Amino acid sequence: MSDAAITADTGESVDRLGIAGALVAVTAWGLSGVISKHIDMGGIAIAAYRFVVYFLALSVFMHLRGTRITVRMLRLSLWGGLALGVDVALFFSAVKHTSVANATIVGALQPVLVAIVAHRFFGERIRPRDIGFGSIALVGAVVVVLNAADSTKTDITGDIFAVGALFAWAAYFIFSKLAKGKLTGNEYTIGSAFWVGVTNVPLAFAFGQDMSWPSAESWMWLLILAFGAGIMGHSIMNWAIQQIPLWIGSTFTLFIPPVAAFSAWIFLGEQLTATQMVAMAVVVLALGGVVAGQASIGNRPRPLRR
Repeated sequence: MSDAAITADTGESVDRLGIAGALVAVTAWGLSGVISKHIDMGGIAIAAYRFVVYFLALSVFMHLRGTRITVRMLRLSLWGGLALGVDVALFFSAVKHTSVANATIVGALQPVLVAIVAHRFFGERIRPRDIGFGSIALVGAVVVVLNAADSTKTDITGDIFAVGALFAWAAYFIFSKLAKGKLTGNEYTIGSAFWVGVTNVPLAFAFGQDMSWPSAESWMWLLILAFGAGIMGHSIMNWAIQQIPLWIGSTFTLFIPPVAAFSAWIFLGEQLTATQMVAMAVVVLALGGVVAGQASIGNRPRPLRR
């Protein structure tokens, strides 16, 4: 076996570059909440500008490579793009009302929701121990939310937005799995970026957010967000997930809360209580147990149930 690959517990070949790419992607996602705090715009307005810029940049890139955007591409990426659009709108709204740590630790429950759907619709086996780990993770996330440090501006609205983003984030991964084999990673990425922009532009106007031309400083952070969390996040992850088993990609999303919390502490001065830090560790360890449990039984998905 070459140095470029290892073998997962499932027996599948795992590309080392795919693993590195997934780690880069989740690190970029973990930093996105901190970056959004520097932008003097509403959460949905940030999402709208970010993905419109991201879509236009990807369109130019694909055009230069001779790839056309087709109706089929947009049709097959529709539901994943809409789910991501809702997720992004809710997440960036959440971090405007609550701490980055709270918003991202709730999102860490995504593998649990994906596992439930995978069992029901993809025939993946979930053992009682995995259900137990998922329950522990849920309790840990609740403890994190309820024990936010007093010095950090938080309110229940932001926490509710974070929970909504969790469900939309899980849906995005599920629809992405369904699109595999029908679209390439780049095709799915640009298609979903289009639908995120289509979703968030009208939502921003509907909720009365200021969509006027951003300031020079806001543009700087928007571009960092679009090309950082966008290209370094979504584009690389969509490529990586085709090189590695899905459960490994899901596992790596557990790095998002520690990255977000640490970067918020460094760059924003957000505080973490001792209880929150312990609860965050519990969530990460419990979710790691869920995904490790799925891998250890050599899960091989059965055909999609109708």
